[in-house]
Amino acid sequence: PAAAPEASAPQDRQTLLAVLQFLRQSNLREAEEALRREARLLEEAVAGSGAPGEADVTGAEAASALLSRVTASAPGPAAPDPPGAAASGAGAVSGSASGPVAPGKVASVVVEDQPDVSAVLSAYNQQGDPAMYEEYYSGLKHFIECSLDCHRAELSQLFYPLFVHMYLELVYNQHESEAKSFFEKFHGDQECYYQDDLRVLSSLTKKEHMKGNETMLDFRTSKFVLRISRDSYQLLKRHLQEKQNNQIWNIVQEHLYIDIFDGMPRSKQQIDAMVGSLAGEAKREANKSKVFFGLLKEPEIEVPLDDEDEEGENEEGKPKKKKPKKDSIGSKSKKQDPNAPPQNRIPLPELKDSDKLDKIMNMKETTKRVRLGPDCLPSICFYTFLNAYQGLTAVDVTDDSSLIAGGFADSTVRVWSVTPRKLRSVKQATDLSLIDKESDDVLERIMDEKTASELKILYGHSGPVYGASFSPDRNYLLSSSEDGTVRLWSLQTFTCLVGYKGHNYPVWDTQFSPHGYYFVSGGHDRVARLWATDHYQPLRIFAGHLADVNCTRFHPNSNYVATGSADRTVRLWDVLNGNCVRVFTGHKGPIHSLAFSPNGRFLATGATDGRVLLWDIGHGLMVGELKGHTDTVCSLRFSRDGEILASGSMDNTVRLWDAIKAFEDLETDDFTTATGHINLPENPQELLLGTYLTKSTPVAHLHFTRRNLVLAAGAYSPQ
Repeated sequence: PAAAPEASAPQDRQTLLAVLQFLRQSNLREAEEALRREARLLEEAVAGSGAPGEADVTGAEAASALLSRVTASAPGPAAPDPPGAAASGAGAVSGSASGPVAPGKVASVVVEDQPDVSAVLSAYNQQGDPAMYEEYYSGLKHFIECSLDCHRAELSQLFYPLFVHMYLELVYNQHESEAKSFFEKFHGDQECYYQDDLRVLSSLTKKEHMKGNETMLDFRTSKFVLRISRDSYQLLKRHLQEKQNNQIWNIVQEHLYIDIFDGMPRSKQQIDAMVGSLAGEAKREANKSKVFFGLLKEPEIEVPLDDEDEEGENEEGKPKKKKPKKDSIGSKSKKQDPNAPPQNRIPLPELKDSDKLDKIMNMKETTKRVRLGPDCLPSICFYTFLNAYQGLTAVDVTDDSSLIAGGFADSTVRVWSVTPRKLRSVKQATDLSLIDKESDDVLERIMDEKTASELKILYGHSGPVYGASFSPDRNYLLSSSEDGTVRLWSLQTFTCLVGYKGHNYPVWDTQFSPHGYYFVSGGHDRVARLWATDHYQPLRIFAGHLADVNCTRFHPNSNYVATGSADRTVRLWDVLNGNCVRVFTGHKGPIHSLAFSPNGRFLATGATDGRVLLWDIGHGLMVGELKGHTDTVCSLRFSRDGEILASGSMDNTVRLWDAIKAFEDLETDDFTTATGHINLPENPQELLLGTYLTKSTPVAHLHFTRRNLVLAAGAYSPQ
């Protein structure tokens, strides 16, 4: 339609002008003509912008800056809607807020790297009579509150985004007293889980405050997503058009993305379960792409039988029971999981001999593993860090439960041995040259007995250490810190091997891939980065979150990474291409813990709201909610066979949940998947198997040993 270019946002128009200007400078006349014909743009608009003073920016610079701006401002899902989106019911009545961009502005926009702040804010140019805002809002409020119950729950979702945009519009246009009275009159009507955002908002009282506020800019640049049934949407549209309430209609058009579905409107419970993130719900398209959530085939390793097993073969009784179990482990890995990614989808490191030995040890341990369930709960062994004076900021335990590492606020990383084996460093080079390389116990001989101790302290960071992760082969330890670096430490020499610099701000978490070699980090700069131990630069940058990335987790097949953020969403990223393949909304506070189930099908997430949410990765749906904790859930872990989920919290408790029951009889029919309607079980208390209180120790980390004993850790904090 002819109206399309004018109706597009001012941002798009600036981009278009910049591209035309670049084409002109590069003497690409035909391309320029074609583009101008397509966009029906006037000759003058560009001619004016090419004034001698401004055309000094070289074409190449302009192009690269423009590209970086376009890519920076469109990180995955935050990109503007596709052109076709207007047809989905958002009408084509979008009256663009600001008039045509002044031609002279183009050059300044092209050179800027960030989404241009003034362009974002200029959408708030004078639009309506400030005195009428309260009337508009209360009119809509009255209409929604008087509508039928089935529509009321859905339309109530509009209150919060409209409230924020109208308030910001008043502030931007310097109607400070009207803005203040608008805020005071309506902020009490907003849902309780937006309290923190409203606190930030209440501090923005002048136009100048808005430029430096990231949260505000995010709210402006990313469209707030609402999922509403077609009937409710038609009702709203009719009301706004009859009342000629253009102020609100413009905001709906410009700043909201309404994901319309056919069918029954959702109930209040269904909506409450899914909303609460910084940018509304996830669009349904965001969770449609295929995810290979199955496990990779285990390499085939011959398990040598122990002497005791061989002797026991002839006897009746115990060993007989043991053998079938061992076979089942072998056979499980032989069959290829239909949902697994191709074995060579991403390059994974070769298995070393030591890894094979470790796998054999693991299989032997597995035969002695306790089968957990509601009637057989695990014992919990709690490691309490004493005299840490609030200083413990990260914990990790090796897969074989032999070492425990703590990251501290005094910038140190401390590694303890939790078995009788002391920690020893490798001897100095001069001493190593004297060793007989052929002897059987060469691995013992290279260790320096003089260095044996239970604890090693690693110095190197210059700020609190917020993340720690052991490599699967126990040769390395990663730590991430407030100083913006991730460090890789050798557990042979207890020295730092590499410092990875990519984040400019604190790095809140880091984690090794279950296959080693790759690791992921996430920080205050709102992106997660994928690294390989032998590269200085990150291999992938996962951008899309609107606030800090607090926690990161690899999927058991190493093909995906999950990130939990302070924007109250969880995202799943594809390691192969860096795309975001799932967005999960529903938490009402920043997310601090993630855990994948051992079979790779489910994800558990924990946040400051004290809830643990369960997600079906394949269908992209929430399938459960575990309520019980009264404070932030800092740690989540599934038992080795996935029967039990353990959660640890700042409320000083460890809780055990029945994961089998939580995930059984899931009804994921086509309708549910299509509409994203979820029906959570009414009573999550049935899933709670036990609550274990510490004296006064928040639970920072949980770990299941290979035999399914729970290890928990935290720092004692005297009241």
